[in-house]
Amino acid sequence: MKFQRGLSLNVLLLGGAVLALIALLGMKAIPPWIEYGNAMKAIKGTAGDASLKAATVAQVRAAYGRRADMDDVKSVKPEDLEITKEGGELVITFAYQNKVPLFKNVSLVFDFEGSSAK
Repeated sequence: MKFQRGLSLNVLLLGGAVLALIALLGMKAIPPWIEYGNAMKAIKGTAGDASLKAATVAQVRAAYGRRADMDDVKSVKPEDLEITKEGGELVITFAYQNKVPLFKNVSLVFDFEGSSAK
């Protein structure tokens, strides 16, 4: 007697549903992380700008706003920044929450925070 090998239809459908759920999570979760990375890049670039060492808070916010526009950062607005000086260095921090709806009443919630301090 020969035994047949392979996947049953039920296992194939269940596996496909699991893969579809993983793909949905990936497609929904990756863009907020990319935006967070862009926000960190803009924050560090603004804090590291030598021309802003003696700038006012409004000038620093305006400089960040220009960088954020270039990097398409929408979640961290210039008015959301906390700007301080520590040891003569400009330190910019931010924190925000991003809620990503998946389906019906199920959502992913990300709590992001960042600082230009080393």
